[in-house]
Amino acid sequence: MTEVLLGLVPQYGLLILAATTFLSCLALPLPASILMLTAGGFAAAGDLDLWQAFGAAAAGAVAGDQLGYWSGRGLGLSLLTRLRADPGRDRLLARADALMDRQGVLAVFLSRWLVSPLGPWVNLLAGSTGYGWARFTAAGVAGEAVWAGLYVGTGYGFAGNIQAASDMLGSVLGMVGGLGAAVALGYWRFSGPRTGV
Repeated sequence: MTEVLLGLVPQYGLLILAATTFLSCLALPLPASILMLTAGGFAAAGDLDLWQAFGAAAAGAVAGDQLGYWSGRGLGLSLLTRLRADPGRDRLLARADALMDRQGVLAVFLSRWLVSPLGPWVNLLAGSTGYGWARFTAAGVAGEAVWAGLYVGTGYGFAGNIQAASDMLGSVLGMVGGLGAAVALGYWRFSGPRTGV
């Protein structure tokens, strides 16, 4: 599947990029990140415009987020009940739900790019729980801009060396996630109620 999509980039470029990010935000297992890296490489070679590649990737993702949100708003709890019947999806939904309960706007923002496997489920949960559309959209657009910027920009910077770009981004995002977890753990540890010893 990845090879087929990559082969379509030179011919259909922006359209295939937008469609892939759109569908990936609906939980379809498509290689959107690799496609964005590739589009950045094509932009570095002069075959695509960098800003158009960024815009297509971000616009497709934002549209996918909106469809997910409004699907959750329209179908609500009946959809979530059906999705939770699958244990794998139930675990992802439970994590997304916990993240929304704790952080709201930050959860939407981070689930666009740092913990992106939760993104489609955060969209559904935000819609089904009546989370404010304006806050959801603002955080979603900002997060998708970071996601598209990171991947298209890295592909551009590495001039098409997708493996090196992917390895570097994986390491950086892993470090950011680990640092965030350490800060959250430290905050939880030292801000909790004190008990006498």
